[in-house]
Amino acid sequence: MKKYRVLLYYNYVEMHDPEGYAKEHKAFCESLGLKGRILVAEEGINGTVSGTIEATQAYMDAMHADPRFSNMPFKIDEADGHAFKKMKVKPRPELVTLRLGDEDINPKEVTGNYLDPKEFFEAMQKEDTVVIDARNDYEYDLGHFRGAVRPDIRTFRELPQWIEAHKEKFKGKQILTYCTGGIRCEKFSGWLIEKGFENVNQLHGGIATYAKDPEVKGQLWDGKMYVFDERISVPINQVEHVVVGQDYFDGSPCERYINCSNPDCNKQILCSEENEAKYLGGCSSECRTHPRNRYVIEHNLSEDEVKTRLAKIAEEENTNKAI
Repeated sequence: MKKYRVLLYYNYVEMHDPEGYAKEHKAFCESLGLKGRILVAEEGINGTVSGTIEATQAYMDAMHADPRFSNMPFKIDEADGHAFKKMKVKPRPELVTLRLGDEDINPKEVTGNYLDPKEFFEAMQKEDTVVIDARNDYEYDLGHFRGAVRPDIRTFRELPQWIEAHKEKFKGKQILTYCTGGIRCEKFSGWLIEKGFENVNQLHGGIATYAKDPEVKGQLWDGKMYVFDERISVPINQVEHVVVGQDYFDGSPCERYINCSNPDCNKQILCSEENEAKYLGGCSSECRTHPRNRYVIEHNLSEDEVKTRLAKIAEEENTNKAI
């Protein structure tokens, strides 16, 4: 048994004084030695924390002792150590950023039908069913349910506009939607209902819960699940592992994410260690030649070595164009 655990959780519940609660809660988490990221809003709480088994158990016990969170489920992953570097607890206007304004959704009043992992697994295989990934494109690219729709979005708040532009594809279909832990789908599925879509369903507890189901065993999931901590990704399918990620530079199978070495860009790309070195960690020629290129600085590359690598890239590109 590993000595650390990572907890993922959320709860839509009325919270008074999110700013005050965030300050007190941060001090409590630090007293337990936890690290992570927690968001607090008037509509509830959303968090991921890591710590020892004893510390995470004490945290769950304390949260469940609060009437507001007495029935709040925790998704638990074993870990070798902390999944975060610091402990952050921040007050926010929303738990998930949709920015719907006056049209904001209250999941306690309207949300899609909940499907447990087995029901979701069976529903995915039925005709006239469309599965919509409610996550960002870079999350999808690392792993997703087989046949799921990939919205072309970089942030969650772009999803409603994307759906509006492609709504004809989903009319008359049974809609299934999913996300990492379930919190984004609570609002997204409710928004779909408010927009007139019928038969809207969501994976209860998200992919994280689906992965733990002893009967389904993560089947029909390809790749890995992107997570917003130091782990970057976690496996889901316990039966088979199909790599769907593709290296940004050569399209080869890849499940390793890096940030572009240009700090002003910071784009996340799938990239092998070999190609990271070859392309100086930059997603474009502009990023590779950026004066604050992190890869160049961290590896203490000389000006001549940088020029040599850039020349090789240019030579290859010219050869490919000639072909």
